[in-house]
Amino acid sequence: MGYTFEERLNALRSRKEEQTKEKIRRNGYMDEDDYGCVPPPEDFVFHPECNDKEHGTFYGAELWGRNFRRLMEAHPVYVDANDALAGRWMFILQRMRPFESVTSTNNMEMAPIFDYSWLKPVQNKYALVPGIGKMHHFGGDYQIGLDLGWYGLLDKVERYSRENTDEEAQELYAAEKDVLLGIINWVERTIETIAQMEQEESDPAVKKNLREMLEANRQILKGPARNLREACQWISWYNMAERTYCRAGAGCQLDCTLLPYYEKSVAEGMTDDEATFILACFLLCDPHYYQIGGPAADGSDNTNHLSYLILEAAHQLKSTANITIRVFDNMDEGLFRRGLEILFEDRLAYPRFSGDKALVSGFMKNGYSAELARRRIALGCNWMSLPGLEYTMNDLVKINMAKVFEVAFQEYQGDDLAEFYDVFRKDLLEAIACIKAGIDFHLKNQYRNAPELLLNLVSHGPIEKGRDASHGGLQYYNIAIDGAGIATVADSFAALELHCCEKKDLSWDQVRNAIAVNFEGPEADAVRRILKNTPMYGYGGTEADGWALRISRFFTERISQERTPEGHLTIPGLFSWANTVPFGKQVGATPNGRRAGEPINHGANPNNGFRKDGAFTAAAKAIAAVQPGYGNTAPFQLELNDTIIDRENAIENVAAVLKGHFDMGGTLVNVNIVDKDQILAANEDPSAYPNLIVRVTGFTAYFSALSPEFRQLVVDRIISL
Repeated sequence: MGYTFEERLNALRSRKEEQTKEKIRRNGYMDEDDYGCVPPPEDFVFHPECNDKEHGTFYGAELWGRNFRRLMEAHPVYVDANDALAGRWMFILQRMRPFESVTSTNNMEMAPIFDYSWLKPVQNKYALVPGIGKMHHFGGDYQIGLDLGWYGLLDKVERYSRENTDEEAQELYAAEKDVLLGIINWVERTIETIAQMEQEESDPAVKKNLREMLEANRQILKGPARNLREACQWISWYNMAERTYCRAGAGCQLDCTLLPYYEKSVAEGMTDDEATFILACFLLCDPHYYQIGGPAADGSDNTNHLSYLILEAAHQLKSTANITIRVFDNMDEGLFRRGLEILFEDRLAYPRFSGDKALVSGFMKNGYSAELARRRIALGCNWMSLPGLEYTMNDLVKINMAKVFEVAFQEYQGDDLAEFYDVFRKDLLEAIACIKAGIDFHLKNQYRNAPELLLNLVSHGPIEKGRDASHGGLQYYNIAIDGAGIATVADSFAALELHCCEKKDLSWDQVRNAIAVNFEGPEADAVRRILKNTPMYGYGGTEADGWALRISRFFTERISQERTPEGHLTIPGLFSWANTVPFGKQVGATPNGRRAGEPINHGANPNNGFRKDGAFTAAAKAIAAVQPGYGNTAPFQLELNDTIIDRENAIENVAAVLKGHFDMGGTLVNVNIVDKDQILAANEDPSAYPNLIVRVTGFTAYFSALSPEFRQLVVDRIISL
């Protein structure tokens, strides 16, 4: 093959697709982000050292640091001569603890020695996701590492270890040194491999690429990044290391972070074609979450030429990517338009779009300035985070309101809707109180369980103070609490109101009896048909829309206005992540006609089939109305059939919907543009469509890598259009 940028990128993409197939073969389905990891050698074995022999696990800074260093020192080296950047990661240390798993939710992440059994009765009662013991889900500041290089970070840790000599600080510093020495070993061994490959290579073009790769890695090992390639290489090493440590995936304001390095490279003769290729290699290495565009702290536009090149790199890459364009009044309309063009042309579910207006005004309600709020950016599925400054637990703490509804419905045996709503609110308050107590427990103990040894290095405070990010190292602690199932609950309340209170064509006992048998049998099925004949949340102007607003406001008030017992600020959002399926399994039949075990609604979206015309303008209005409005998100998952592409002014129409949604208070929009026939065929035979990419929730994934349940989840959303 040749060695043009296009040919090299095609080869890299093809190799990734083959690696994805191999990961599925070895590991089974992956109902989460498409990570940049590659399969390790099949004979590779690593056993972490344990300090909890009874449970076969480890905890604490010392063991996390030591195990990570050992893993780095044993980690296979990966270099592809087609790539502009070296390295790939292969393991997740966090998941080498026996009680960790992809879908672990309740009482799973804190090592067993940490006892919070007093919380478990209420956690179990409402199937809460308390977030206790969970890691990362906030963003670091890459600039710290870009300015210092790997040895510079080590020098920084050693310097502050001489200043902060208390026991907690010294244990943290020793672990941070292990982390850095492990990464340095990994990079140094990779440098040796690149040097050997360069020496043996006879093709001049390949040899030149390897030589430049070698020079970039030698520089960032010893000192600061100086140009675009070095900056992308340093960030890639950091990203791979933090994925290996705990699968963390927060990125940065990419166009601003890389701009000075790009400008230096251009001054030295780099073309935009080469810069775009380097950026494509960077995005391929691992699909972290990045924001582009949007306002700077002073309100001016962040958009620059590199913003466009990042979009172009993703466009050329045609693999999974997580890029968010921030939409605001004074934005560069060309960037917004180009993002939509790529979304329409590639149909790979990127970029996403966030709404600056509501995010800024909402975060200010917590007592922060507009300047600080503008610096809080999209760095994950539904996350907003101040890079290197804020501990958030984004997307980790969730209350399944459908489960709360089920508990309340089982408790209440009367026939008065207002009384029942009081019972629901009482149960929701109990769930919220338990969640907040769990947050305090987490913040008191997490540094002894699973410290943030990677994110500490790129944050402002942890190294300087000798305190983990979870234990006072950062400046801001704004803990996210998400509600899920709002449409399931709102539609259920509306069905009871319409049929048991207004029309009285059903009694409360008829509904209870039908739910008790999961709507099985002729009588129960007849009840279900009546219940389902209720206008749904999202239709517009319905009882269900009113219930959704009422529930959201109550949830928001109780989260935002009352701190945890220890005084920590909590910020409400509406988001289910990929828990739509498991949350549904925890809930029996509900009065909206949903059968036991079926998924709850997705995030803040209406239930599938909320309108026969599938009007996404109605959904946009409904989701904007229920936004909690304190700076966190309630994303709008927008599913579009690809027939929209052929319509006149299609891009303009979708742009108008997005802007309208954000003007009404919307915060984040994820978009799928999918061929309905293709996705139905892919659901029947995923292997026939190995390159089909969808946005499942906040993340993108290869459709073929999803489990049958999750594929069906996406399919159901599409076919309901």
